[in-house]
Amino acid sequence: MKVTLDIGRFNPESPGPRPYRQEFTLEVENYFTVLDALIRIREYEDPTLAVRCSCRASICGSCAMRINGHAGLGCKTKIISVIKDGRVRVDPAGNLPTVKDLVVDMKPFWDKVRAVEPYLQPEGPEPVDEYLAPEAAMLHLVGVMGCIMCGACLSDCTVLEVDERFLGPAALAKAYRFVADPRDGATLKRLKQYNGEGGLWDCTRCMECVQVCPKGVAPMDRIIAMRDRAITAGLHGTNGARHAEAFADIVKHNGRLDEIRLVPRSYGIFNVMNLGAMLAAIPVGIRAWRHGKLPPVIPHKLSERQNVRRIFDKVEGRK
Repeated sequence: MKVTLDIGRFNPESPGPRPYRQEFTLEVENYFTVLDALIRIREYEDPTLAVRCSCRASICGSCAMRINGHAGLGCKTKIISVIKDGRVRVDPAGNLPTVKDLVVDMKPFWDKVRAVEPYLQPEGPEPVDEYLAPEAAMLHLVGVMGCIMCGACLSDCTVLEVDERFLGPAALAKAYRFVADPRDGATLKRLKQYNGEGGLWDCTRCMECVQVCPKGVAPMDRIIAMRDRAITAGLHGTNGARHAEAFADIVKHNGRLDEIRLVPRSYGIFNVMNLGAMLAAIPVGIRAWRHGKLPPVIPHKLSERQNVRRIFDKVEGRK
């Protein structure tokens, strides 16, 4: 099978370094992975091609890269599964500085992971006998602990594209690993730490991290779970928490969302600290009005909104 690899390249030592693209056409077998093809190019076509790899068995995570626009492990991705019209596009991982070609600087990723306290903090006196954690709780954590720190989720995180302060999916999934551990006694302290700016409320739930994770860790699901725990713990004083509560309350009352009232309730009507943010939303409202997209001032209510309320009552009754 013949395939053309369109590779995003970058050489910092060249005069006036800037990214460029280079194509390589080669014969491959059906079992070839993207990494196999890249190694063949490096060995037989261009020895200057820089690509990072180690285990070649989806364990170390070092060969994370963007393949046809989405992050993945080069050693796990078979060419036959991503080839389109005889071509495969390969780029370095996103949201990280490129060192050379497909090799990126992982320091920003590790800085975010290190921001999470990586150890249990039990409370009370040390148990005399062995502490036996509930089996169900530990089985639940197995999926979270499957993270191999490849950075694929961070690469495709849409929030980090515009705000580098966000802790990122991998770090917050690691945080959940301790928050959800029944042996840890610092749950409230951890939730307060991640409840602020750049934390768990900054996730836009785009699902990219869930789709690209090669180990099924589903970081976004862990972030959402921590949001629930934060609200349950009484941490209501953030825009994100107010937004979630106001969203649910408005839908329950009207049967549908009322965007006009959602904004002030999310920022806090009497919160002076957020006055600037609310004023900054006015131009957006004016543009929406000019294009006929402004929601009605008097909200529409579903005629059968009692059915929506029954759903809320049933779900809330389970908690």
